[in-house]
Amino acid sequence: MDATLVALAVFDGVAYAAMVFMVAVGLTMIFGVLRVLNVAHGSFYAIGAYITASVGLYLIGAGAPLWIAYPVVIVAACIVGIAIGGPIEKLLLSRIYGKEEALQLLVTFAVFMILEDVQRLIWGVNPLWHSSASDLLGTVEVFGVIYSSYQLILMPFAALVVLFGLRYFLRSTQAGRLILAVTEDREAATAIGIDADKVYLMTFIIGAALAGFGGALHSASTSILPGIGANMIVLSFAVAATAGLGQIEGAAVAALLIGLGRSFAVYLAPELAELMPYLIMLLVLLVRPEGLFGRAKVRKI
Repeated sequence: MDATLVALAVFDGVAYAAMVFMVAVGLTMIFGVLRVLNVAHGSFYAIGAYITASVGLYLIGAGAPLWIAYPVVIVAACIVGIAIGGPIEKLLLSRIYGKEEALQLLVTFAVFMILEDVQRLIWGVNPLWHSSASDLLGTVEVFGVIYSSYQLILMPFAALVVLFGLRYFLRSTQAGRLILAVTEDREAATAIGIDADKVYLMTFIIGAALAGFGGALHSASTSILPGIGANMIVLSFAVAATAGLGQIEGAAVAALLIGLGRSFAVYLAPELAELMPYLIMLLVLLVRPEGLFGRAKVRKI
């Protein structure tokens, strides 16, 4: 494999990793605080993509400038987090905290199935395509291969903004410190006056918004059709498990590892490309069951 193909595989892998990370980090943040494996997270991603594409198509069709597609991305993420994620946490998930993991999975899977049907009722089953945000940035040529600047530059940049933004939020703001306190020990945090229920609600809204943001950004570079949420949640679980559940920085490393592994497989063994993320996850978990950055914890009795 010559240097040109290596470089192309790296570019492809980084772009793919950026897209996956923005969804997986929301999933791992929710688990890190709430200790709930949220299967419905994939639907948040899909709905973010659908809202962005449908609103963008309407606005552009009404004569709005192409740059309007970028504010729509932010609006779609906020809608997913506040209008969908908030009520789900408040009305449903808050009732199953501390319950058996199997019950949590079944409940969030039921929410996922309901949201999948809602998507079909609203947007139908035909693919939806809106590329204004991508078209506006044009293309860039790398070693004779034409790339979309949106995928090659903007999406990795957005992933870095999300990563460092979350780090700053959690470590340098009062709200972030409250989240860390509840994550470390809910009972102790509650004892000193922290409203853990509000922290849980805020965390779930942020996690859902991150999934919606990932779908909103990805909508400009792919066709949106039923089933994309299921594909993304499986891939996000692979990233989260590889990193170690609840590890935000680790999710970035795991996404990059999986993205590069998949990209090199495309060039060297195409038949293994779709399988590669899960092979990487399996190999990591065989060696470190807690994930690359996870830590074994003492169980309270």
